[in-house]
Amino acid sequence: MSEITMYSTAVCPYCINAERLLASKGVKDIHKIRVDLEPERRLEMMQRTGKRTVPQIYIGEVYVGGFEDLYALDRAGELDPLLSRIQK
Repeated sequence: MSEITMYSTAVCPYCINAERLLASKGVKDIHKIRVDLEPERRLEMMQRTGKRTVPQIYIGEVYVGGFEDLYALDRAGELDPLLSRIQK
């Protein structure tokens, strides 16, 4: 199983952008939890993250947040080191 988990929906542009950013970093496998197909998983997401919107992203055990948080990590130079911990 992937060490990156993303709660998402099919039509969410932020989810698509998060996938693109991760792909540009060499990530090939994202465990996607589709809350539009499994509405009960949205409750799980809200309990884990305290957030209602998608995407909600975990890299390993580290909760990243949404796309804007992921992008901010990248801009700050912190995304690559985080990804290198799980990509062995």
